[in-house]
Amino acid sequence: MSAELAMSSLWGPLKELWETVDGAVLRRQPESVHLLDLQLKKHKPHFLSLYTNPPKSAEQREKVRKASTEGIAIQGQQGSRLLPEQLLSEAFILSDLFDIGELAALELLLAGEQQQPHFPGLTRGLVAVLLYWDGKLCVANSLRTLIQSRHGKTFTLDLSGELVALTTRFTDELMTQGLTKRILTLVSEINETREFERLQKERGLGNEKHRKEVSDLIKECRQALADSLFSWTCQSPLSEDDTLALISHLETVTAQADGSLDSVNLALVMALLYCLDVSFIEQGTEDRDDLIQTLPLLTNKQYVDAVHSRLMEGQPWKLSGLQAVCRLAWALSLRVLSQLPQGCENLLNEFLKIFTEADEALADQALLGDVFLFMKQGILGCESFCQEEFYIRRLHSLITDFLALMPMKVKQLRNRADEDARLVHMSLQMDSELPSSLRKDLDHLMTLIGEFYSKDSFGLELGLEFWCPTESLQHTSLQGSYLGMALQRPPHKQVVLSKFVRQMGDLLPSTLYISYLRMLKGLANGTQCAHYSFSLLKTNGATHSDSIQGVSGSPVSWEHFFHSLMLYHENLRRDFPNPDASQYRHPSLRGITQRELEGLTSFLQLLTTIITWSENARLALCEHPQWTPVVVMLGLLQCSVPPVLKAELLHCLAAFGKSPEIAASLWQSLEYTQILQTVRAPGQRQAAGIEVELNEIESSSEEYPLTRGFCHLISTLVESSLPINLGAGIRVPGFQPYLNFLRDSVFLPFPTRAYRHPAEKWEVADAVLEVFHKLLRDYEPQPSDFVQEMVELQGEQVAAHKPPGHSVMFHLLNDSPMLALCLSLLEEGVRQLDTYAPFPGKKHLESAVLRCLCLLDLALQKEVVFMDFLRESQASMLVSPLEQLLQGVSPQTRSADHIVNIARYLYHSSSNPEAAFQSAKILRRIANYPNIQTRLVGDFTHDQSVSEKLMAGFVECLDSEEAEEGTENGDDQQKKVARIRHETRIHMLNLLITSLELKTPNLALYLLGYEVKKPVSSTNLQDPGVLGCPRSCLHAILSLLQRGTEKRSGPVLTQQAPHMAELCYQVIYQLCACPDTSGPTMRYLRTSQDFLFSHLQHLPFILPSEYSNQIAALSQMSWLMKTAAIELRVTSLNRQRSHTQHLVSLLLDDQPHAQHTADGESGMEEETRSVSGFLHFDTVSKVRRKLLSVLDAIDFSQDMPELLQLDFFERTQIEQVISNCEHVNEQGHTVCNVKLLHRVLVAEVNALQGMAAIGQRPLLMEEVNSILQQVVERNRVRRSLSAKRHALRSWRSLVETLLTACPADLIPADDRQLIIRDLLLDLHDKVLSEDAAGELMPIVAGAVFTLTAHLSQSVLSEQQQGAGLEASSGFASIANSALHLILRKLLDFILCTGGGYQRLRAHLYGSLLYYLQIAQKPEEPDTLQIAGKAMWERLTAPEDGFSKLQRENLAIIESYGKALMEVVCRDACDGHEISRMLALAVLDRILSIDRQNQWLVYLCNSGYLRSLVESLRQDDVALQSLLTPQPPLLKPLYIYESKMALLTRVAKTGQGAVELLRCGLVAQLIECQVFDMVPDIDAHRLMRDPSGFIPSPMDRYRQILLPTLRLFQVILTSTTINHQQGAAQVLQWLIVHADTIQSLLRCQELSMGALQELSLLTGIISKTALPGALETGGEVNSVALMEFQGHINRFQRLCLSLLGRLAGSERERLLKQAEIAAPGDSAERREEMEVAMQQVCANIMEYCQTLLLQNSAQAQFSICLFSPSGSEPAGRDGGRTDLTSTLPSMAYSRVPSLGLVLYLLKNTAADFFRFHQSHRQSLGKLQTLDQLPPDELKELCQGLVSGPGGVEKISSVQRSLLAKRRLVQLINNRAKLLSLCSYVIETCLFVLWRHLEYYLLHCSPTDPKDSLMPGASLYRSRLTDDSFGGLQASGGRGLGLSRVSQQDLDLLKSDMAAGFGEALQRKLLEVEGLYSQVRSRYTFIQALVRRIRGLLRQPKS
Repeated sequence: MSAELAMSSLWGPLKELWETVDGAVLRRQPESVHLLDLQLKKHKPHFLSLYTNPPKSAEQREKVRKASTEGIAIQGQQGSRLLPEQLLSEAFILSDLFDIGELAALELLLAGEQQQPHFPGLTRGLVAVLLYWDGKLCVANSLRTLIQSRHGKTFTLDLSGELVALTTRFTDELMTQGLTKRILTLVSEINETREFERLQKERGLGNEKHRKEVSDLIKECRQALADSLFSWTCQSPLSEDDTLALISHLETVTAQADGSLDSVNLALVMALLYCLDVSFIEQGTEDRDDLIQTLPLLTNKQYVDAVHSRLMEGQPWKLSGLQAVCRLAWALSLRVLSQLPQGCENLLNEFLKIFTEADEALADQALLGDVFLFMKQGILGCESFCQEEFYIRRLHSLITDFLALMPMKVKQLRNRADEDARLVHMSLQMDSELPSSLRKDLDHLMTLIGEFYSKDSFGLELGLEFWCPTESLQHTSLQGSYLGMALQRPPHKQVVLSKFVRQMGDLLPSTLYISYLRMLKGLANGTQCAHYSFSLLKTNGATHSDSIQGVSGSPVSWEHFFHSLMLYHENLRRDFPNPDASQYRHPSLRGITQRELEGLTSFLQLLTTIITWSENARLALCEHPQWTPVVVMLGLLQCSVPPVLKAELLHCLAAFGKSPEIAASLWQSLEYTQILQTVRAPGQRQAAGIEVELNEIESSSEEYPLTRGFCHLISTLVESSLPINLGAGIRVPGFQPYLNFLRDSVFLPFPTRAYRHPAEKWEVADAVLEVFHKLLRDYEPQPSDFVQEMVELQGEQVAAHKPPGHSVMFHLLNDSPMLALCLSLLEEGVRQLDTYAPFPGKKHLESAVLRCLCLLDLALQKEVVFMDFLRESQASMLVSPLEQLLQGVSPQTRSADHIVNIARYLYHSSSNPEAAFQSAKILRRIANYPNIQTRLVGDFTHDQSVSEKLMAGFVECLDSEEAEEGTENGDDQQKKVARIRHETRIHMLNLLITSLELKTPNLALYLLGYEVKKPVSSTNLQDPGVLGCPRSCLHAILSLLQRGTEKRSGPVLTQQAPHMAELCYQVIYQLCACPDTSGPTMRYLRTSQDFLFSHLQHLPFILPSEYSNQIAALSQMSWLMKTAAIELRVTSLNRQRSHTQHLVSLLLDDQPHAQHTADGESGMEEETRSVSGFLHFDTVSKVRRKLLSVLDAIDFSQDMPELLQLDFFERTQIEQVISNCEHVNEQGHTVCNVKLLHRVLVAEVNALQGMAAIGQRPLLMEEVNSILQQVVERNRVRRSLSAKRHALRSWRSLVETLLTACPADLIPADDRQLIIRDLLLDLHDKVLSEDAAGELMPIVAGAVFTLTAHLSQSVLSEQQQGAGLEASSGFASIANSALHLILRKLLDFILCTGGGYQRLRAHLYGSLLYYLQIAQKPEEPDTLQIAGKAMWERLTAPEDGFSKLQRENLAIIESYGKALMEVVCRDACDGHEISRMLALAVLDRILSIDRQNQWLVYLCNSGYLRSLVESLRQDDVALQSLLTPQPPLLKPLYIYESKMALLTRVAKTGQGAVELLRCGLVAQLIECQVFDMVPDIDAHRLMRDPSGFIPSPMDRYRQILLPTLRLFQVILTSTTINHQQGAAQVLQWLIVHADTIQSLLRCQELSMGALQELSLLTGIISKTALPGALETGGEVNSVALMEFQGHINRFQRLCLSLLGRLAGSERERLLKQAEIAAPGDSAERREEMEVAMQQVCANIMEYCQTLLLQNSAQAQFSICLFSPSGSEPAGRDGGRTDLTSTLPSMAYSRVPSLGLVLYLLKNTAADFFRFHQSHRQSLGKLQTLDQLPPDELKELCQGLVSGPGGVEKISSVQRSLLAKRRLVQLINNRAKLLSLCSYVIETCLFVLWRHLEYYLLHCSPTDPKDSLMPGASLYRSRLTDDSFGGLQASGGRGLGLSRVSQQDLDLLKSDMAAGFGEALQRKLLEVEGLYSQVRSRYTFIQALVRRIRGLLRQPKS
């Protein structure tokens, strides 16, 4: 069942057949012969039983009837389908209507339903009717094309032998099966009227358009069948039966109403004439003999006999003329055969002799049948005759053969004509009746020749055969039959024909005069022919001496003609009437009789033809001194002669006016004769001249030849030259009066005048609009047009006229009658076209409409410049923009529908391509105005039917099959139309592109089928026809692009119309990129089209290597790739994995693709593929990755045009002119306007004066030409570069989207690295090639940066997952060798950018940093065990992957030597900010791995380091400006940070630190004032940056201070040997900025930042603010020393009070505060704060320890830092915590007690255990990471992922990686805390021990009672408040305010004993056991604990 119901067998397969035949034969597509063979085999039955429909049957009827209940199977669909009753009843109607089988009818209907969207406004039944006939037409067209492809005697299509053999074999077979008879039957049977009646009865006809389409299809079917037969007979003869059948058909043929044949019958007549044609025998082509063998005329007696008797004796035909033509043809064929050269066909001539005798008799019969009259009326009268070259050639051979082969017959005709002329003459003399026996054969023959040769639509110049060159021609340019070689004898035929022309003119009887002139007119058609006829008329004339005695010589000569003209003029001028005389209006025609009028008209037409074609004749006649034709003609125009003659005179003058030399003088003569009265005489009552003729004579006779002639003359003259000074001296000079006449008297009244021939109305309109069009076309607005200039006229000043174009423009930019008439003409035109009916003057109406559209387009194009000049000139002229006037209300329809009317021409693009083209152009110009767009959408949509039509019009233009892209300007009409259709589509796509950029609603959205009334994003796009969705432009664009995507060759459009395809892709991209349309569009493309996949698989598009094609191909790929990038991003976001996967694998796979399985089935192959991906020696053959092959298609080299070589012009000036002519075009390229440049240069050349300049002119023009070519070349290069940049950018964004936006797991890590490797290496290879264009480098650098970043990320994440480190091949999946290669190329790239391109290098430095990051060891957990390994073990351990790669990297970097160092250092010191930062970072990175310090040495020796150090002073000012509340830019801060980072890196080596000190680093920093500008915290709280991006002033200050402090710390650590020198310099810095530093140390609010500052500051102070520091600082005088001492003491005091704060209760409060402040990231924040606090405590304790040690080695001479009080601070501060904020300085100014140290010791010990346990737990978690519950993993990740719900979105792999990172962070944080705690414990114990030892052993208490004792001062406490620990020069112990009493000491001892109890001691020992064992100083704690315990147990002394 399903086989029976195929895709409508009456249409679908037949359409496919036609496409195949068309592709193979006409379009010559590759690989088409095989397809054609298949199709022909399949469709042979269709051809054998041509047009036979499948028969009806009861069984089928039954099946169809049941389809509504039981369903019916349909091919291509599964299962059976139930069809509605309605459809079935329609199917039955269709079956009866066309008499086809019921199933076939049903198929046809279903096909109609499917095709319905292509035919808006029609039901499925009506579409089915069209499809039925279209199917028939496809068969007929295929048949015709197949037959045309045969090899034969008349023409060839140059096809391959294989194809010709195939078609010949196939068509021969058809012919033997009776094709001819079948065709003849069909041609008679198919009758349009009858078909229409049947359709009408069954309501099978729709609107006018449908009727027209059906009628055209039926006509075309008949025509194609008849043409098939004609094509056959052109190539090969018909058999006897077929020939006779053809003759019998022709016997019954009748003519149309006007006596001509219709085109179908004409084809059949021509078929018979070709059957009887033997002319090819004379041509002697190489295959002549083979052809003769197949010719039945020569080989088959029976054939000749049958045809002869049939033509000779047969009964009269319905058309005797037709019979006469066939007889003549047969007679001539017989005559040719009888005259064959002897010995050629001896055997055959025997039986032919019998017949060849009869040729005379046949010819006589033919002449009796008025053969020539019928040829003229019946054959030439048919429209289609001129459209077929082979019809013309055959008729030419008939005429010339008759004249050449039957000279006696011609002589008879002439004699007969002479005889008749005498009879006529006598009867005229005697006023008797004309004799009835007159035959006009020669008359008819001449008229036929004249008619036939005057139409030459193919430019064949066949008339040349009538001219035999008598004199040797000088014109080498004239080619043609034997013209160039005058020495060679012309062929006999040509001699005979030329003799005929000459002899007929001798002693010409008057009756033949007019016919002879007409014949000459026909034979003068063509440049050479015109030349010959000119010579003939010249030689015919009498010599000058004769002409003096009166006219003699031939009446057909220039002499005779012009002499007559002059006589007429003389005669008529005598009674030249007074213009006011009344008889002027009724002129007597006594001057010229009707016969004379005809003769004059004929001669004028002949003259016009000759001078139109031949310029030489034009000039020779015009300059002839006797004849002065122009003057005489203008004179005659003033006389009273009939308008018809005047019209001819005007046409003739127009032909003269084609030469610019003549035109200029013609203007003056025209003005002088006042043909159009431009000057009124003072007393004259009424107008004279042509205006009167138009208004009085022509209007009353209702015919307007004169007006049309005048318009034509003006049109020609305007083209040649526009006279500026016309009429100067008599009137205001200029063209204005003529324009006013044309506008006000001809154009505006034309619709209201009466016309005898309706067609003439449109001819008048067309003629006058042509002039307007030319005026506006050549008008360029100039500023001078807007200034009112005055001219002097008869002593007065009057306003001068503006240029005529200006006037036309002004009328179009106002609501003028002229504009109104143009618009109403457009409305009338579209209304007429909508009827689809032929009407008189249709061609001229279409032409007039086209000119109106052109006028509007030109006005829109020029109005911008026009209005700009108008504004600047401040003239009082009022104009409105045309686009606004077009929105006005039309008086006819009372609605604003002008633009809609213009758009409606698109609906008629099939019949009027040019009007549609102009309409599209106008719409595109209007579309640029956003405010008009919204109104337009309303206008277009408010009337449903108009809206549908407009949409259909746009879609039809886009769908147009015949459009072709091509730049070659072929004259071929079809090519022209195809190009116009193509341009129309281009304009429409540009209209869409422009509109899409504007706000909604806009035209594009409406045309592309989006919602314009609702929000755009709510659109639901459907396939056309689904849910009543009409076919929109989007569907049209997609179907254009989709064509051919299923084949290997890829989308057809990209090859055939590259520019068009580029715009289509751009529209699609814009729809996908615009947020409103993106959703619906991408959904539609993805679901119903799979658009992107089907196109991407054909990338890269490689087009034939024309330049413009390359550019187009790149742009096509760019838009497609950009769209693909959006699609990847969107599908990734929406988690549409399969879609993303589909595209990703298409773009990245290097395995050849199998055909794609459905989404669900791809799982298994994915597995195997990724496995095989690991094995690099893969067995599968590799293919180039799609992304790489696209990159290959972008050619990085760009041939630049060489410099101009100029001889005359100055190069710099020319360059200046060129740059002045540059503008940015629509695509955004800067190009030079070549036309403008040409104008400027030519004006420059024209301005040159003097003889020398005139001589040089040709050379100058040549140079101008070379300049223009150069500029065109430059423009091309710019477009090419821009296309390459665009393509590269798109490629880059696609690559970046693939790597960034797509889910990481779509591309396995190993594949990902290989892909990046390939991309990087290829990119570098291309960009490093010699000829790569610099303009492309920045984009490449950007891509390299991204790729390297991803490579580094990928390698790192792979290592984190624990893979690849042990792999022997190298570092990760990507081998080390590959990494090295990448590094080398990257460094080459950096070096090849040389001095320029600094910004570009920023990308490359970034890439280098990412690359070097790969070899950086990741953070490892500090397990506290490592130290346990012996040193030896660590030294002999094998080198790990990281160090190996790092070593090799360094070796490669060093191999580049100084060149690379120079570039990087230079960039680091100077230039663009970002490049500087990155260059500094690169230096930092390289220094960190450069163990040999080569780079460091270079930095120091080349002075770059000093330069960097010295630049810090300059940075100071910029940094100060950063601390204002609203900073200008943060750039200086970032650069400063980068610099400090680098300097810190340098300072990490001892050598570097010394070098920095030598460069005066500290001195530079001392001078920086920025450190003293601490911002006020409270003031800036209000000015927080809401985005949080710009840090607060305080944070900015810290960003400046902390790097400096870090740098100092590193220097202090590195300069161990020269420690003193470094420390002294840093101390100086501290002292210079002491106020700031002290305020920082006193800091009230200890935030995170403050703690960081403190930890660094206390670190530096602990190393520098020491008693010994000052001595080493060199010579310092004592006053300064005192001051310094004070500063140092203050530092000490502040440090100790700080310890009180941090060790005391403040600590807990701070940590709590931090948690409250930032609850989100509290965990990490808290950890950082804990470290900072411990660090501060450790630093201060270290400081105490150093002070104690430096002071003296023994306890008894020690200074005391803590008071002897053992009580812990908590108790004391308990009630006062709230006061801390108010009284900070007082509260802590007291000396801290020893209890504080003990308290710190206890806390730290407790902390230690807490940290230790946490460290152990985290380690445990890290080792069992896989077993952790998900909740814990989530909790671990929380800290590292910002934003709520962040953790949820992460994949599980990522989650465990993050958790691992967090655990390592925690472990290392704890390890750091543990080391700090252990250090604090050790120093606390030491300080306690020293103080206790002193207090309990060496201190003597002072009791109050002893206070007056003189010796008391010796025991004074060493405690002072002011400068405790201050070293006096005397060595005394300091002045105490409070003395230490015995009671204090006892209390101290008991407190201490209580505090330092058993528990604490146990704890401390445990600490040592747990920690210090693996570290250093084992047993240190033990010893101290033992000593302190000893001191405390000591009995009282």
